[in-house]
Amino acid sequence: MKRTAEPIQRVGLIANSAKRSCAEVVARAARVVRSAGRKLFVDADTARFTRIQATLCPDAATLAARVDLLLVFGGDGTMLRLAREIAGSHTPMLGINIGGLGFLTAVSSEDLEPALRHVWAGQFKFELRALIEAIGDAPDHPLCQTALNDIVISRGVIPRLIELDVDVDGEPLTRYRCDGLIISSPTGSTAYSLAAGGALVSPTAEVFALTPISPHTLSNRSLILPLTSCIRIRAISPRPRTVLSADGQVIRQLASGEAVIVRRSRRTVRLMHLADSSFFEALRRKLHWRGANF
Repeated sequence: MKRTAEPIQRVGLIANSAKRSCAEVVARAARVVRSAGRKLFVDADTARFTRIQATLCPDAATLAARVDLLLVFGGDGTMLRLAREIAGSHTPMLGINIGGLGFLTAVSSEDLEPALRHVWAGQFKFELRALIEAIGDAPDHPLCQTALNDIVISRGVIPRLIELDVDVDGEPLTRYRCDGLIISSPTGSTAYSLAAGGALVSPTAEVFALTPISPHTLSNRSLILPLTSCIRIRAISPRPRTVLSADGQVIRQLASGEAVIVRRSRRTVRLMHLADSSFFEALRRKLHWRGANF
């Protein structure tokens, strides 16, 4: 992590319009930003949703290009969507949590005002997060999809196991018989991978986590691989259908015999955290971990 000497002067607001409670929190943030003498920007969807008067940008990518900081209001799903839309941007995102558990949203809506006071005072740090990508090999169905959390290859609605052949850097690993396979980035270790029994990984670790979903063979455990690995997954089963999703969004079905390569993307995203926060503090607070010293 590193801090910046550049002051935050232009602030963009972007909200999840599906969360009605976002509107009031975004309005509060707009008042705080203006009272601090900062310039306010919003994307078109947020402007329609909140009716805030500010410099208007047509989309998230344009907004990110014009501001020093993006305040993102919603939950982890909103952060994941924004990460894909502004992938490669150097503009940091600060997530304001509206609702339940979130590891990407750094600040709760109740703590908005003191959190922004810390930001104006320069009491923050930045963290680069690796993105991953899935590249398909079917010439008639091109596939190139970016994700912050994970790429998941899983069965469709039919409750039957699928078969997946997996190679790592050209060497055969195994054939999984399972409900699916999660290829998680370091950031994604606290998401679907954790629910499926995968290891928790520090978000700055340079690793993938491969976690099978309900594997038929009990010896198939979550596997940690270098983030430099090239992971090739080939769908074997003609039925049930095999589908690929990125960050929980279904992208498309994979044909029997079709292969997908998952690797680190050249692009990253930049997250902002308050100076006194840490991954371990987030684990203790959000997972309710306790010990003799807590």
